[in-house]
Amino acid sequence: DKEAQENELLALASIYEAEFKRAESVQGGESRISVDLPQNFIILVRGNPTENLQDRDFECTVCFLPPIVLNFELPEDYPSTSPPAFTLSSKWLSRSQLSILCKHLDNLWEENQGCEVLFAWMQFLKEETLAYLNITSPYEPKICKQEPNGTNEDHVSHSIAGSATAQEEILDARAVQDIESLSSLIREILDFDQAQREKCFNSKVYLCNICFSEKIGVECMYFLDCKHVYCKTCLKDYFEIQIKDGQVHCLNCPEPKCSSAATPGQVKELVEEQLFARYDRLLLQSSLDMMADVVNCPRSSCQTPVMQEPGCTMGICSRCSYAFCTLCKRTYHGISKCKVTAEKLVDLCHEYLEADEATKDFLNQRYGKRVIQKALEEMESKGWLEKNSKPCPSCGTHIEVRSELGRRTCEDQNVFSQNG
Repeated sequence: DKEAQENELLALASIYEAEFKRAESVQGGESRISVDLPQNFIILVRGNPTENLQDRDFECTVCFLPPIVLNFELPEDYPSTSPPAFTLSSKWLSRSQLSILCKHLDNLWEENQGCEVLFAWMQFLKEETLAYLNITSPYEPKICKQEPNGTNEDHVSHSIAGSATAQEEILDARAVQDIESLSSLIREILDFDQAQREKCFNSKVYLCNICFSEKIGVECMYFLDCKHVYCKTCLKDYFEIQIKDGQVHCLNCPEPKCSSAATPGQVKELVEEQLFARYDRLLLQSSLDMMADVVNCPRSSCQTPVMQEPGCTMGICSRCSYAFCTLCKRTYHGISKCKVTAEKLVDLCHEYLEADEATKDFLNQRYGKRVIQKALEEMESKGWLEKNSKPCPSCGTHIEVRSELGRRTCEDQNVFSQNG
């Protein structure tokens, strides 16, 4: 038995490598078994207010699930007489489901008593767990609480293959669901899936469509939405050029007509610290510019973002304490109308003439109806003068042009030709 145990443990260490860890103090070990999943396998978690899921369903597609952990210890008379003592733990299988798997492992031992059985156990858990428990996509994991009498308070939600029934199952003491809540389960699933995807990505070879060189995945990066892959060297140069030009919203996939954008974490990984600080600052500023309730302090030496209170036109800078009007950006003037410069007055007239009724009411309230009306009259008068008069070449006074007259006299008695 001793020799058979040693040979089996050495074989398992050779086959499963990092997934198998031999115990130091006892004749046993731990195997972390990743279950084979079909493509596009969906995990579904129903909204539950007690789990901070805000009554909304959570759904995600995964390629990997956290492993089933088989801890075992080999008795002295294994494999000739006694089976291995073991526990089976998982984060995404309920205790009822794990108990059913424990029972099947017992059956496998009974069918192969006298022979080494650990490899058969591990292969079953890896290749047949989903089919044996009749788990299909979308799969909704359950966290089942144990009643004082040792039974499961919830029924198994899936029909079980073989001799298992849908009746309430007695929980096996060797079955352990190693998770506290559904919300923590979601985090565990997403983190493990992402880590395993990165591990697979880093071990493969990809062609960079910028430099057309083949590089191993650890030297490459892919855009999350489109999955297009480029080497980190090319993306680093691409990101640096865009950030230096201030184009922080243009860090998209270089593939033509692809709109996938790089995440801040990807940018931080590739560019230098000072350049990322510029990227972060410009990205924040552009986000603030798109927020209707945020204005910048008008002082050129400050420019600190200021939150604008609803229905209030006064902003107070938290950095320099400058109180200003959020409309005209001048010193706060209370209920007085905003003052308008000559240049602004022309733009205001054009804006008013092209505006709808709601915008006109807003402009009247902001600048005053009399100010806008006077500006419109002045603009109309100026247009009439430019069309129907000519300035006196001596004093500049505007003289009405009439087709029947060839010479005109201005108010200062200067005589000039209206056609010259």
